[in-house]
Amino acid sequence: MKKYITLLVLSFALVSCGSDDKKEAVNNTPAIAVKVSSVNAENNSPFFTASGKIKATNQITLSTRSSGYVDKIYVKVGDKVAKGKLLLSINNTDLQAKRAQVNANITQAQAAYHIAEKDYNRFKNLFADNSASQKEMDDMTANFEMAKARLEAANQMKNEINAQFKYVNITAPFSGVITSKFIEEGDLANPGMPLIAVEAPSLFEVSLSVPETDISQIKSGMKVDVLVKSIHQTIKGEVTEVSTSAINTGGQYLIKVTLEKTDANILSGMYTTVKFPNKRKSATNYVLIPQEVIVKNGQLKGIYTVSSTNTAILRWLRLGKTYGDQVEVLSGLNSEEQYIVSAEGKLYNGVKVSIK
Repeated sequence: MKKYITLLVLSFALVSCGSDDKKEAVNNTPAIAVKVSSVNAENNSPFFTASGKIKATNQITLSTRSSGYVDKIYVKVGDKVAKGKLLLSINNTDLQAKRAQVNANITQAQAAYHIAEKDYNRFKNLFADNSASQKEMDDMTANFEMAKARLEAANQMKNEINAQFKYVNITAPFSGVITSKFIEEGDLANPGMPLIAVEAPSLFEVSLSVPETDISQIKSGMKVDVLVKSIHQTIKGEVTEVSTSAINTGGQYLIKVTLEKTDANILSGMYTTVKFPNKRKSATNYVLIPQEVIVKNGQLKGIYTVSSTNTAILRWLRLGKTYGDQVEVLSGLNSEEQYIVSAEGKLYNGVKVSIK
């Protein structure tokens, strides 16, 4: 029995020494200096957002009014073109034949007109000298007017043919860049078919739609921030068009925002998030924190807080909308709580911290 008591005492002494050593090791760990900030709670969100897409303010898709096979395409996608440059030509053999026929008709009509004009002037003098009857004068006048009308009709036909040539020789309506080519050489072009798209890359706008809950807050001339997601840049913009009807757009109101000139590498088709100032009050407080303090682990997102014993605690959050460089916290953090914004060492759960 004495032997067992001795072993028990020795075991207790070893455990006690181990606990003292561990406690002493923990106490000797230096605290990490941290800076903290209080939760920013707002009565209303500073912005409400809507998604949109960038497009060039000046853009056009060219087509033709004539049917014919494409003879030659003079440009490729990405080419810069000047106003009036020939972009594409369509086989116009039939049109050339019509123009030759019209020119022949004009020549014939001009000859008939000149003869009728001479006869009219001659009979006019005879009628003045009472050498021609009223009926003869009326016949000459009618003949002259018909000849003049036939010549005018032939000239108008020529104008029509010349106008059709504009649709077989497709030229750039303004200086810009070729953005799309929808047809190849040898393909059959039909009236209304898209052939080539051109845009002027100097000015851009964003087209978007907003629900009825937000449309009342958007006014023409309003200044907004436009976040271009692909390049992570925010560009200033101005609301230039506000639709007042959503009957034909599924309950969504169409908005256009013109972007300020910028050196940012923006292109048509890029997706954006437009942030509109929010003046609508809400009974719910919005908890906002800087995005830079968010800790990510796979799909989980959280933030470090300070416990009552001055240790760091990683708290997982459910996040909402983004407002500039801040993000809304839906759950996991309450107003007036403090969170760590920077640390002079690596943070992990349970590490000692000291607030600077």
